[in-house]
Amino acid sequence: MKNVLLNELKGFFRSRLFILLSVIFMFSLALSTYLGIIQNKKLKDSQKEAKEHIRKQWDEMGASNPHRAAHFGSYAFKETTILNSIDEGVNSVTGNVLRLEGHKQNDVMFSEASQSLMISKMGKLKPSLLFQFLIPLFLIFLSFNSYSKERESGRLKLILIQGISLKSLIFSKIFSIWLIGFFLLLSSVLVQFIFNSIALDFDMFLRLLMLIISYSLYYLIIINLSVAVSVFFKNSTSALSMTIVVWFMWSVFFPKIIGNSVEKIHPLPTRVEFQESMSEDRKKGIDGHNPLGEVKKELEKATLAKYKVDNLSQLPINFSGILMQADEDYGNKVWDKHFGELYSQLNKQKQKYQISGFFNPFSSIQNLSMALSGTDMYHHLDFLNQGEKYRRVFIKALNEKYTETKIADANFFKSVKDFDYQFPLLISLLHKYILDFIALFFWLVTSILTLNFLTKK
Repeated sequence: MKNVLLNELKGFFRSRLFILLSVIFMFSLALSTYLGIIQNKKLKDSQKEAKEHIRKQWDEMGASNPHRAAHFGSYAFKETTILNSIDEGVNSVTGNVLRLEGHKQNDVMFSEASQSLMISKMGKLKPSLLFQFLIPLFLIFLSFNSYSKERESGRLKLILIQGISLKSLIFSKIFSIWLIGFFLLLSSVLVQFIFNSIALDFDMFLRLLMLIISYSLYYLIIINLSVAVSVFFKNSTSALSMTIVVWFMWSVFFPKIIGNSVEKIHPLPTRVEFQESMSEDRKKGIDGHNPLGEVKKELEKATLAKYKVDNLSQLPINFSGILMQADEDYGNKVWDKHFGELYSQLNKQKQKYQISGFFNPFSSIQNLSMALSGTDMYHHLDFLNQGEKYRRVFIKALNEKYTETKIADANFFKSVKDFDYQFPLLISLLHKYILDFIALFFWLVTSILTLNFLTKK
């Protein structure tokens, strides 16, 4: 088997076409990875500059009205990692910056760009375009006639006469082609370290390792099925036609169909519908109960009773600050209700798309690529939730200060903390991707069993 494997590899490297295509792929991988790194660096630099500018504004604000400062607001920045240059995922449509201010919760999910977002595409791809589309196509090109050419040339009988079993021959060919795909994948990853020189922590190392494993499994599935087609069909032309059709259906046609179907099963409201619903609850109360006008009256009555005075002018505090925080608390309830429903629909969409991986392995590798790169929907929702939690603490501190005094000194504004995004550990989200891993293993086992069946003698 070892000799067969070595002969297969030697045969590839004797082919000028193979060498040419390999060089083109290597160059494309290196270039796309490098450009992704450059873009990430520019994004990091711009975020750093923006953070410093915002921090400087707060430090130099001087004595000011805390309520005006709440409208001045701040920004939350999503951390970019080395893996973002491999797969940009949803970041290309959702962005990496979140505006934080008083009386307003983020509605980034309903940005104009996100309206074009479908679960099936989930963002623009970078090197992942090569990983998910072009390298599999290259491997198909190497696999489609791996068996049929031996049979057509008459060499198959000569090889089998020498005592090599058909299964050993087939799996040697598969392994030799897989090594080429693995080399192309690993080369791109190495480019990351060459140009970044960043020390990886355990979480990032785990993500990178699982990313390599996931793509390696996907390539093995592609090769197994391509070789199976080569065994099944009598000539190379038919085998090539079938593998190209299957690849196109997997990579282009099915994702669109599945994505559109999932969106119809679990539809999202339009931007206008969502905002109108939020506005309606703000005016009338959640489900028609305790509208803000009634809350204001109750709060005024309770505050006067607490300080034992007859009217607001006699209060030792600024009642407007209390009222503004009450408005924030009320708005938070409205936000929790509507965004909770939205997130629930998005999760249902995502789960349905994950299930489709049992019919189309491309769905699984696409999900895992974004997940392990930290650029999928779950990571984005985590960023939004962290941003909203910070916004509530941030605005509450300003409202409480406004309750004490209408003019806060400069030291207070200097004490305001910046948003510090905590990138979620993979371990905490791993359970969300179990279906994707299971689907890949399902296809791996299925492809191996198919080959075993076709090579029985």
